[in-house]
Amino acid sequence: MYGIDVCWLPLGAGGWFVRLNGRIYERILALREHRRPLDLYHSALEVRVPEGRYVIEDSWPIPDADGASRGVVVEGPVGSPAFARLRALRYEVRRWRDGRIPDIAYAVASPQHVSGDVRQARRLLEVAPSLPPLRWGRDELGIGDMWNSNSVVSWLLASSGVPAEDIQPPPGGRAPGWEAGIALARTHRVGARVRQPDSELVLGR
Repeated sequence: MYGIDVCWLPLGAGGWFVRLNGRIYERILALREHRRPLDLYHSALEVRVPEGRYVIEDSWPIPDADGASRGVVVEGPVGSPAFARLRALRYEVRRWRDGRIPDIAYAVASPQHVSGDVRQARRLLEVAPSLPPLRWGRDELGIGDMWNSNSVVSWLLASSGVPAEDIQPPPGGRAPGWEAGIALARTHRVGARVRQPDSELVLGR
């Protein structure tokens, strides 16, 4: 089936460190907002077009310097840009042909099919290299939502014409950063900046 699927993975799936810190963060925030803690989710995309299948995911830390093997199209700083020369303090966005989502076995209520429009799917693949590399974990937009992997996914969806604001994580959960991606897509015009590659460049990674 051609189109775009969202996969929801519990934050820190497959590893205890991120999961533990996520739970601590969510409990503190829930106390501040006078609500019960919710499950936190990280999102990734599977995009299928006639030319092939692609995985799009934002990953940190970067595992090694061979980004081309994973279809990396964007890198951005984690925290301070001053230290982004260190691979451990940069994140990468992958547009990976025939790629894999490492923790897909932990996915919940997934895949969520959000578009069957091949034009939207191709558009998403095209705009991926034009993603603005905002600082991971910071609220640079001043909207009360930090930039992270969910921001990347929602920005790509919204910039491709998919109504990202209508997409929700599994019941009882939330996706921090989702609103940040949508907000940036509303103010950042991709059309003038997006690379217009031929099919071999768009679909060759």
